[in-house]
Amino acid sequence: MRKLLVFAALAWLAWYGYTNRPVASATQAVSQPQPIAPLLEQPRQPRFTCDGRVHCSQMTSCAEATYFTKNCPGTKMDGNNDGVPCESQWCG
Repeated sequence: MRKLLVFAALAWLAWYGYTNRPVASATQAVSQPQPIAPLLEQPRQPRFTCDGRVHCSQMTSCAEATYFTKNCPGTKMDGNNDGVPCESQWCG
């Protein structure tokens, strides 16, 4: 009989502990801290777009001329083919 009482007491304690345990709410489960590095490493959108300009006189900076030379077809900004566009105006 003693074993039965001990077993019943242990079963009741286990049931009571299980039913009264703290449960994380939905907001607690979702609000885990997120690492910052992936948020900072998002791809940047290019500042320039190919819009038909092909000459150095149509550019406003060396960065713009370099972008056009590397990404846009038919540009005429690197006369000596050394990879540096608009040397006398912007990238000299």
